[in-house]
Amino acid sequence: MARFQPAFAASSEVADNKPVVVAMHYVIPEFVGGQKVRTPEAPDATMAQALAAMLGASDEMPLRADAHVAERLQKGEADVALLSVPDGAAQLPEGIIALPTGYRSRPMAIMRTDTDIKSWEQLQGRTVCVAEGGLYIGKMAAQYGAIEQVYRAPADSLLALRTGKCDAAVHDEALFRSLLKLPEWKKFSASLPPRDNMDLVFAVRRDNTAVLEAAQKLVQGWRSEGYLKKLLKQRANDIAFEVYLDQSVPDCH
Repeated sequence: MARFQPAFAASSEVADNKPVVVAMHYVIPEFVGGQKVRTPEAPDATMAQALAAMLGASDEMPLRADAHVAERLQKGEADVALLSVPDGAAQLPEGIIALPTGYRSRPMAIMRTDTDIKSWEQLQGRTVCVAEGGLYIGKMAAQYGAIEQVYRAPADSLLALRTGKCDAAVHDEALFRSLLKLPEWKKFSASLPPRDNMDLVFAVRRDNTAVLEAAQKLVQGWRSEGYLKKLLKQRANDIAFEVYLDQSVPDCH
């Protein structure tokens, strides 16, 4: 599976020999040989790669990345940012346009079907697995008093759930809805209802017409082609396969 950095150098025809920088709240660490292949928590990097391709970027050109999303965009140190904002209500600086990608983040918890956890409030004092790069690190502890265990990627978090190392796993609803359609996850289909809608948007400066037009065209294409639905299904399948490959002990009974 390909691993992309969140910033790409665009072609000189598009960016006048200046790199196009995409800022995100989490930068995926560079892949190191010998590591296990892991699908990241969010599709941000894949979306950034798609925008880079739309702008004529090359994976072989120098890469730059920065995780200080809104700050870099406002200062002009990034050309576009991928931001998660409440229900699309982006409170961005004047001159910044928010283009919804169509991806919505909502925290959802899954557990074994024989769990005694029936509400979010009952996560207090219970162990909850989350993944690096997600929006929910710290929130489960702050809001519900849960004991968080942070793993490198969703596959690691879900493997911990399956082997009894945590009482629940919390990730995006969009991922779980696809994952729970797979028969091997039937025993882990108990869930808590999603909360707190967050929409993923491309935030672009109004005067950056090349990037703005590319982002608009990209999002329109995604909608007409049903791209996100296909992407989410593929991500769920990839994560399920990663768990399958790593699960060397039977499910906890």
